[in-house]
Amino acid sequence: MTSIADTPDRRDDRRTWLTRLADASEPYLYSAPALILIIAVMLVPLVIGISYAFRDIQLLNPFSGGFIGLEHFRDLAKDGAFYWALKNTLWWTGASVALQFIFGLILALLLDKPFVGRSLVQALVFLPWAVPSFLAGLNWSWLFNPVIGPIPHWLYAIGLMSEPSNILSDPNYAMWGPIVANVWWGIPFFAITLLAALQAIPRDLYEAASIDGAGWFERFRSITLPFLAPTIAITVLLRTVWVSNFADLIVVMTGGGPADRTQIVASYIFTQAFKRLDFGYASAIALVLLVLLLAYSMLIILLRQTLMKD
Repeated sequence: MTSIADTPDRRDDRRTWLTRLADASEPYLYSAPALILIIAVMLVPLVIGISYAFRDIQLLNPFSGGFIGLEHFRDLAKDGAFYWALKNTLWWTGASVALQFIFGLILALLLDKPFVGRSLVQALVFLPWAVPSFLAGLNWSWLFNPVIGPIPHWLYAIGLMSEPSNILSDPNYAMWGPIVANVWWGIPFFAITLLAALQAIPRDLYEAASIDGAGWFERFRSITLPFLAPTIAITVLLRTVWVSNFADLIVVMTGGGPADRTQIVASYIFTQAFKRLDFGYASAIALVLLVLLLAYSMLIILLRQTLMKD
């Protein structure tokens, strides 16, 4: 005798519910491997790193590892070297991103015009982006070395230096070395993205503007910039975050010296973690940098949304 719970209608309803559940969970099952990988590679280290900021983690101290609360942040508030590194970070990031954007935009505008050998020129322009940052820093260190590099002798020849010397050892000019290397290395990022955005602009708009008598500057201001604005906003946002976290060139070229004149927050984290082996204090600095970059990103996004509404 069949019970009420096992009637055909009940079995059909249960089968329909299981089918709907399977259909609804299918996309999540397909993305599960990627989500698991992201959690394992990104979220788990992030949580562990944040926990280190509230613990005393010193590799040379076998008795460390205990919870100390906000002690690292109290020390950080009195750390003059951190504030100097924060100031250098603003200078390093602002100068690098501004120059990368300007030269990248110029290159994109030039490469958007057809000419003989454009494909070869594009490959050469994008070549620095393929060079490992460590190797780029090492090469530029050699170029700034007056013993084996030509740059000091060129600067001396045009009267910018009293004698060929290494600017990386001069506290007044040392930061310009990594900035120049970073600009050379990062220009292709802006050139690639801006060139793709330029090629998506309808050519009919330029032809109509030319017929109406608009000059090149007026066409650039009225057509090119409005179409490039969304791309410029996202590329500047991303590049600013990346450059703020980018310490490879500084570590390779100057190590933060001389006298901490090229020390940025990212390289200061490296110094605390891998030279002083104080992972707790380094994690506290990294957490502060994370909060500052999140605040910057949210500010830029809100500003962009406000401008789009207006």
